Amino acid sequence: MTRKELTEAYKNQKFRMGLFLVRNTANGKIFIESSVNLDKIWNRHRTELEIGSHRNTELQKDWKTYGEASFVFEVLAEIDTENMDNNQINKELKLLEQLYLEELQPFEPMGYNKKPKEQ
Repeated sequence: MTRKELTEAYKNQKFRMGLFLVRNTANGKIFIESSVNLDKIWNRHRTELEIGSHRNTELQKDWKTYGEASFVFEVLAEIDTENMDNNQINKELKLLEQLYLEELQPFEPMGYNKKPKEQ
């Protein structure tokens, strides 16, 4: 394939999109987030945690304390993105994330998510 064909093929790929959590099996804490690419997001988080640069300091601290073997990645929900534009996809992901945050309450000190500021 030519470079142009490879680029076009990449643009046309369909990624699994939805909500995931990272669970610490040693203490039960969880981190919830949405992603437009569920197949790659765990690699990003794991790499950041391994090199010590994860943006969530509590999750980073526990990774260092308990080690990778104490963490699992779980997909909570996927969305069907057919006939949706990027704006609709982002809105759907944020709504789904908000629903799960409200239901599971993964906020410090019981989880790794930061509690949203009151509006």
